[in-house]
Amino acid sequence: MSNPLLEYHHLPPFSRIRTEHVEDAVRQLVDRNKTAIDTLLQKGQSPDWENTLQVIEDLDDDLERAWAPVSHLNGVMNSEALREAYNRCLPLLSEYSTWMGQHRPLFEACQQIADSPAYAALDRARRKAVDNTLRDFRLAGVALPPAQQQRYGELKKRLSELGSTFSENVLDATKAWTRAASAEELAGLPATALASARQAAEQAGKSGYLLTLEFPSVQPVLTYCDNAALREEVYTANSTRASDQGPHAGQWDNSPLIAEILDLRLELAQLLGFASYAELSLATKMAESPQQVLGFLQDLAARARPQAQQEWRELCDYARSAHGVETLQAWDVAYYAEKLKQERYKVSQEEIRPYLPVDRVLGGMFELVGRLYGLEVAELDDFDSYHPDVRLFELRHKGAAIARFYLDLYARSDKRGGAWMADCRVRRHRNGELQLPVAFLVCNFTAPVGDTPSLLTEQELTTLFHEFGHGLHHMLTRQDVAAVSGINGVAWDAVELPSQFLENWCYEPEALAFITGHYQTGEPLPQALLDKMLAAKNFQSAMFMVRQLEFGLFDFRLHGEWSLENPPSVQGLLDEVRRDVAVVIPPACNRFQNGFSHIFAGGYAAGYYSYLWAEVLSADAYSRFEEEGIFNPLTGADFRDKVLAVGGSVDAMQLFVDFRGREPETAALLRHSGIAA
Repeated sequence: MSNPLLEYHHLPPFSRIRTEHVEDAVRQLVDRNKTAIDTLLQKGQSPDWENTLQVIEDLDDDLERAWAPVSHLNGVMNSEALREAYNRCLPLLSEYSTWMGQHRPLFEACQQIADSPAYAALDRARRKAVDNTLRDFRLAGVALPPAQQQRYGELKKRLSELGSTFSENVLDATKAWTRAASAEELAGLPATALASARQAAEQAGKSGYLLTLEFPSVQPVLTYCDNAALREEVYTANSTRASDQGPHAGQWDNSPLIAEILDLRLELAQLLGFASYAELSLATKMAESPQQVLGFLQDLAARARPQAQQEWRELCDYARSAHGVETLQAWDVAYYAEKLKQERYKVSQEEIRPYLPVDRVLGGMFELVGRLYGLEVAELDDFDSYHPDVRLFELRHKGAAIARFYLDLYARSDKRGGAWMADCRVRRHRNGELQLPVAFLVCNFTAPVGDTPSLLTEQELTTLFHEFGHGLHHMLTRQDVAAVSGINGVAWDAVELPSQFLENWCYEPEALAFITGHYQTGEPLPQALLDKMLAAKNFQSAMFMVRQLEFGLFDFRLHGEWSLENPPSVQGLLDEVRRDVAVVIPPACNRFQNGFSHIFAGGYAAGYYSYLWAEVLSADAYSRFEEEGIFNPLTGADFRDKVLAVGGSVDAMQLFVDFRGREPETAALLRHSGIAA
């Protein structure tokens, strides 16, 4: 039986991929790569880019081309069989990564390349790839004694398994909870949310309405449902997922995993000579020290918290005076905030949604990148898919294809929550042919109901633009060295710059004129409604910022202060951070950390601060467009050429200075957020 994961394809052959192919392909490719690398290094030739690093890049591209669709399917079409196959491969991939990182002859070959006269003749991208490779060898323990190298490998393998289990626990806990509800219980919910809840019930073979813990179900209940007891029930179920609290207390509990992950991360950092995992994390980031990160977050907190406290007092006063609610609970906040917002600005999300049908928004987003970067976006109908909702698009420049991307927009029960962009193919040269970049763009929006298309909320609008910004970073690269192509090699605390940057056009009247269009009439967002939406843009923006600061400080302090001998209480540290920066204190049952997949199952460990760090960069970069014209094609070309095209071939600070003409300043972020500081 042929294995499609071992064949060369421009796009993944999803319909042919079976779970039995997964481990077989990974084992074969890992074994082949090891043999090929050892054989290569035994030839006795003088190593250079072409005869060593280019060959290894080709080998790793084969492995990545097989693994990328498997990893993607595990996130968007999760099943027991696929999960088992995926998890069997994690130790293999972890062990291979460690084997590569600790391969002394390979390290010495790379060092020879760096020390040779030919290094200076390499182009910027290849020199950066060599430099990053040498750094990564040291971070993989190449200089450690054999026993410590072995321990490093054990730690990496176990951490990979723990991250996967953490994510699976969150997914299982999310899927496990449902709640049948009557129309009376759901009073206050908008028609779109009711239709989705009715459709969920029908799909589950039930009558009436069905609530789940998927975001498109949770968010409307907490924002609009008049039934406070039901809001509390949904809030509690959602905020206690995978923990020792709530309706499934003790089932899929991530608490012991968190402690083990933190123990092993600290041991790993100390093996490599770092005082903490936070310090190790910064070895590949733009920020220079833990003190700089903490200072950055604390400075933003000092600027934002006074306004956040004022916004909180206003909300409490409003709930008391207008609705007789003496004490706001966590499950009341979004509900009364929406009422205050409607009263103050006379606008609601439900008024805006009919003007944000998915296809109109997509067309507007593609029109925007056409104006900025001279691109065309065409949908492709004939492709191998894994679900009927998935769409495929091609990015073209002057008629020539330069990239493709899959779009998977709607929430499903077998799909991981949240939104993300992932590599499917990276831009690079392969056997004399240019391999075009391909991206996976994933969201969890409300699906169409009957004949009504998916209508986005304002938050979903910005989420779509955010992920497309990541996609453009991957797809508009002009690098052909995989290690620095697209988002590869980009400092993690700068990787959110292109994504947050693109969100700015969601609030520009000139852009909204072609991004929006009523799903029945095609009429753009009326001026009166647009004015209200823009006036409400920064409603409770300081409260939102301190929430992000809470996440960032908790993550960074947790990884900076963890101790093997006397570990702090995870909940206790989170409570302390909340006392310092938060204005909304959740109930004691809240176990936010048990579902914090970004830092325990994703790439943001000791790096969640990156969202705010990069938001400073993106706001300041966008301020140049504000000065020179938001559709100025020359400014757009400059952003494409100096930011998107260079990938990871230039250090993040230099990249920013090349585009902006100076180092970043926080003023634009505070101004865009409406925070007076």
